[in-house]
Amino acid sequence: MNPEEARTLMMEWVASPSLRTHMECVAACMDAYCAGDTNVHDDWVVAGLLHDFDYEKHPTAKEHPFVGVEYLQNNTDVGDEIINAILGHAAYTGVKRTADMAKTLFAVDELAGFIVACALVRPTGLDGMKAKSVKKKLKNKNFAAAVSREDIEIGIQELNVEIDEHINKCIDAIQKSGIDIRG
Repeated sequence: MNPEEARTLMMEWVASPSLRTHMECVAACMDAYCAGDTNVHDDWVVAGLLHDFDYEKHPTAKEHPFVGVEYLQNNTDVGDEIINAILGHAAYTGVKRTADMAKTLFAVDELAGFIVACALVRPTGLDGMKAKSVKKKLKNKNFAAAVSREDIEIGIQELNVEIDEHINKCIDAIQKSGIDIRG
């Protein structure tokens, strides 16, 4: 599956502009982390685009991401690495994140959502945003309270990156993607 096919599938399954924006932002971060490696680029972007494609219709831990994964396995040519990354992005599935793709998807998922939340309350949006301001907001447990700070921390540890480097890379990826974060 290529990114355009994944985007079409996402659009068929997801009506929410904010969820679509989230998935596009995660895909942009995945793109930044594969660093132009043409051997893995499409798969990494597809994982980002599809990691939550079943969430709107199947939001419970009993269903998400299992319903989407079953659909992908039965109806597409998506490979096991993408399937495992999608399963691993939800810690409650118990699927270990051993591949770089899975670790990266987990590490950028919550952070991408948090960065967008930070940008939405700034007069300049993503322009001029740096890790320092994002880290300050992370300390405020009431801000974007649904975002798991623990998952962000675990993702950074698993990816073995410096927090500032990781946050700045994701900010830059989202900004360069041209995604309208206001949905």
